[in-house]
Amino acid sequence: MPLTTEEYRIGQLYMIARHSHEQSDNDEGVEVVENTVCEDPVHGKGQYTEKRIHLSSKLPYWIQSILPRIFYVTEKAWNYYPFTITEYTCSFIPKFHIGINTRYEDNNGSTENCLGLSPIELIHREVDFVDIAYDEISAKHYKEEEDPKYFQSKTTGRGPLVEGWRDTTQPIMCSYKLVHASFEVWGMQTRVEDFIHRCIRDILLLGHRQAFAWIDEWHDMTLEDVRQYEQKMQAETNEKVRLKNELEEKQTTGTPSSSMPTTPKSPTQRSWFSWS
Repeated sequence: MPLTTEEYRIGQLYMIARHSHEQSDNDEGVEVVENTVCEDPVHGKGQYTEKRIHLSSKLPYWIQSILPRIFYVTEKAWNYYPFTITEYTCSFIPKFHIGINTRYEDNNGSTENCLGLSPIELIHREVDFVDIAYDEISAKHYKEEEDPKYFQSKTTGRGPLVEGWRDTTQPIMCSYKLVHASFEVWGMQTRVEDFIHRCIRDILLLGHRQAFAWIDEWHDMTLEDVRQYEQKMQAETNEKVRLKNELEEKQTTGTPSSSMPTTPKSPTQRSWFSWS
């Protein structure tokens, strides 16, 4: 990212809050259950968040077919910036788990073992560099005003990002992520775990493009400013999700038992997983 780690701290919070709010204008969204200060004996003080990510209609048909109509994933995140821990679980599928450890550093991805993996873990590790400017993004998510190849910040003068930008741009920082995905269900494990990794990559690419493209909106914010913005967006998003869930429950309750089963809907834009 063409940012410092301190800038990214603000930009990430702004991007997550805004993106979650925008996605909740679609069929589903992100509901914030808890957002509070926490403390760890190793990592010190941080911020704990718990969210429910409602995403049934954002899943492929073959996953929708085995899920209840109202379905969500629980996200728990501990943000000890510049180190964070994020976990995803689902009570309906007890053998589903995603764990993401993240560390942010002021470099272009040159640290070999940023997250302190063991020698055995390093052997099995697969490294994937995500380039926010030149990696392909799906057509349904593409917006020219959010394309780092064309965008230039009026506030900072940064951008557009040209070929080789990671070796020539200053400032620059990197978000290092260690992702473990597990779905221990016979006959579906490999397919679902591959799907999870693809989704995470797509979400990271889109979200980080937006964090840079929205820099003029958040660059002058303080941490206190962005926390207030976050609380405002979370309250509005929660209200949207609550109203939609109430409507969904009424529709479900009002459906006669003899009705034909509903057909899974086509996947819509995927909601943003917060990585806070």
